[in-house]
Amino acid sequence: MLPRPLVLCGPSGVGKSTLMKKLFEDFGPYLGFSVSHTTRSPRKGEEHGKHYYFVTLEEMQKAIDNNEFIEHANFSGNLYGTSRKAVNDVMDNGKICILDIDLQGVHQVKETDLQARIIHAHQHLRGRLLARGTETEESLKRRLDTAEKEMAYGKEESNFDKVIINDDLEHAYQDLREFVQPVVQQVQKGNKTE
Repeated sequence: MLPRPLVLCGPSGVGKSTLMKKLFEDFGPYLGFSVSHTTRSPRKGEEHGKHYYFVTLEEMQKAIDNNEFIEHANFSGNLYGTSRKAVNDVMDNGKICILDIDLQGVHQVKETDLQARIIHAHQHLRGRLLARGTETEESLKRRLDTAEKEMAYGKEESNFDKVIINDDLEHAYQDLREFVQPVVQQVQKGNKTE
């Protein structure tokens, strides 16, 4: 049996990347990250097939129309998405596929047959974003509005399999690790019987 994917979602700035990095440090051999597609141009140092699959708008739209994506969204005029193939490639290697997607993507993933475990990370963002000093009043409002909607969705029973509050990184990571460890142990057992 293939391991079910893990979806880590949450507003931008809540520390998802840091939490995922720690997960890969502890459980790296059992985890795989799906490479997303995008229509934006590569940034300096980004490699096709490693950071993203960089495709044209026409290629991406055709793949979306052919139902090749489990989720996709438009951000700032560029399309981003996770293909079924990217997820299956990770799962076919006996690894747990980790997806880092937004709430719109979560709704789409729930419509698939993946039966993904969905983890929502959040924190009290206002103070953190203000301390950074990188936000305009408009961008701060937009981020906080998004976070508020996600938190409201997370309060509805069964929308997420796990909610992680990342106000203290070590505590948040232990909470996440305790949730993921049994999944990893199932993969370890499955790999030993092959």
